[in-house]
Amino acid sequence: MQTILRTEALSKTFEVGVRRRRVQAVSELSLAVAEGEIFGFVGPNGAGKTTTIKMLMGLIFPTSGRAFIFDAAIPSPDAKRRIGYLPENPSYYEFLTGAEALRFFGALSGVPGAALEARCAELLELVGLSDAADRQIRKYSKGMQQRLGIAQALVGDPAFVVLDEPMSGLDPIGRKEVRDLILELKRRGKTVFFSTHILPDVEALADRVGVILAGKLRDVGHLHDLLSPRVRSVEVVLDAPEPARARVSGGQLVSQDGDRLALSFPDLESANAAISSALSAGAALVSLSPHRETLEDFFMRRLEEGRAMGEAGRAAESR
Repeated sequence: MQTILRTEALSKTFEVGVRRRRVQAVSELSLAVAEGEIFGFVGPNGAGKTTTIKMLMGLIFPTSGRAFIFDAAIPSPDAKRRIGYLPENPSYYEFLTGAEALRFFGALSGVPGAALEARCAELLELVGLSDAADRQIRKYSKGMQQRLGIAQALVGDPAFVVLDEPMSGLDPIGRKEVRDLILELKRRGKTVFFSTHILPDVEALADRVGVILAGKLRDVGHLHDLLSPRVRSVEVVLDAPEPARARVSGGQLVSQDGDRLALSFPDLESANAAISSALSAGAALVSLSPHRETLEDFFMRRLEEGRAMGEAGRAAESR
């Protein structure tokens, strides 16, 4: 499988303030994205996601390291020609209609005039804006503007689509619309690289994930490889009238509605023991739900480990 994106020890240091204090935003970042996959680039605000993407797009230059798209070095016209890019905060000439803006972006991307009108109509249909094509952008909702931004990223028919925080600021309906669009891009054979701090969206979309914390890439891989298979807790719901209720032990009561109990157990063994005891006394099992580690659990675990390492380093320096 072809490698679409490759970075080698990519780093960026900024000089800030009057005293030109050096701040390392991204440090020694190395990763690869394969053709046809959706790659989720996750981290908290300020972790270095947007700085990384701006380096990949050639908007800022790395302090050190290299990056390649389709084996063309970044920045170069060959690399940029096959990229579609949605920035974190897209800007538009808001007096234009959606159709006018998309034609403008298509002309900038070099789409031939004869094909431009058909291409714009196709993309407006794809992102669900056909009915709003002749409406001024100033009258678009945030979700509509994001969808227009995805359309402009696709207007040159790129093979590699880079989306910086595409779900940021959207309501649940807008997030679902953008998620559906990203999955449609994959079905059409596009490779998608998107950054976000909204972790459930990554679990729903990404084939692989890269976790960046404080400018350093901490983990890269498939979710099933990164997340622990260990059961973290087990939720059991029982219909347990007395005296069966008295036979249930070893769990923590989550809620109760009449005879219906929801209980949490630390593992399957204690849950099964409580269920067996309750059933023998006349209870009925409604549901059993093992809870395994989510991406959010994994992310918080890595965040806490990073904080602990930082505190240990500062303690060692103070000795």
